[in-house]
Amino acid sequence: MKEFKCRRCGNCCRWPGAVKLEPGEAEKIAAFLNMTEVEFFDLHTRLTPDRRHLSLIEKDDGSCEYLSVAGDGLACCAIESVKPVQCRDFPERWNFPDWQKLCGAFSDE
Repeated sequence: MKEFKCRRCGNCCRWPGAVKLEPGEAEKIAAFLNMTEVEFFDLHTRLTPDRRHLSLIEKDDGSCEYLSVAGDGLACCAIESVKPVQCRDFPERWNFPDWQKLCGAFSDE
């Protein structure tokens, strides 16, 4: 794999699909957001299509609800310090076909 250096394009936060929550992650995010776990579960999660896991919900455009864009145009994660392991492990442990074509770190620009 070509050396990965994040350009903060946010494309990884815009891809369709579930951001599965591992055990304990929802509780950490809820505490970070200063809400109860029940509030977080009700307002910010959904069941994955296979109904086996909880996932973060998405915005209407399919992007992660915690994706924001700073004034400088760079992508930011509103829950950076407690973001799910699935997000922290990008790209080393992802198995998404052709993700390099969508990732700004690998663009020729």
